[in-house]
Amino acid sequence: MPLIALTGGIASGKSTIARRLASRGAVVVDADATVRELQAPGEPVTLAIGEAFPGVVGADGVLNRAALGGVVFGDPEALARLNAIVHPAVRWETQRRFADAFAADPEAVVVYDVPLLAEARGTAEWDLVVVADAPASMRIGRLVTERGMAEPDARARVANQVGDDERRALADVVIDTSGTLDETLAQADALWERLSR
Repeated sequence: MPLIALTGGIASGKSTIARRLASRGAVVVDADATVRELQAPGEPVTLAIGEAFPGVVGADGVLNRAALGGVVFGDPEALARLNAIVHPAVRWETQRRFADAFAADPEAVVVYDVPLLAEARGTAEWDLVVVADAPASMRIGRLVTERGMAEPDARARVANQVGDDERRALADVVIDTSGTLDETLAQADALWERLSR
């Protein structure tokens, strides 16, 4: 019943690896999807964000993520306030999902797809930390060509995350995603073979 943390910088190919592991049988718990669910209209996290950051939650209860990003991006104090609301709720919910997965199948391989592992470590004890790794210049290019982001914004997003060396220092396994898709998938398959032994 291994519990795996899968992390990587923005546009590092982490989601590609997570999808491949899921296709092989892993239970993937997606941190970003969990956050979106906790920030749905009427949810306690959304209400708390609305109180802390007036104007970012509309009359319909929908969180305006772009407006919230504009408030917290580049403002460490505002980001810390947001994290104090979101992180404990995400931690509790992901722990519940891990427990549910292992209750359903004690032999499950559970993969936590978590972009900010280096920035905000959870309380879970990981059996393995896997880092999706590609040079910053390549990730910036992916953000521009695949996500339509302006290059200055892409550079700012990459620069706002922890450095690659710090992320790699956490790794038990590094998957190099700078090559072809087939090369990345082959590394994910090799990881699966290791996990499912």
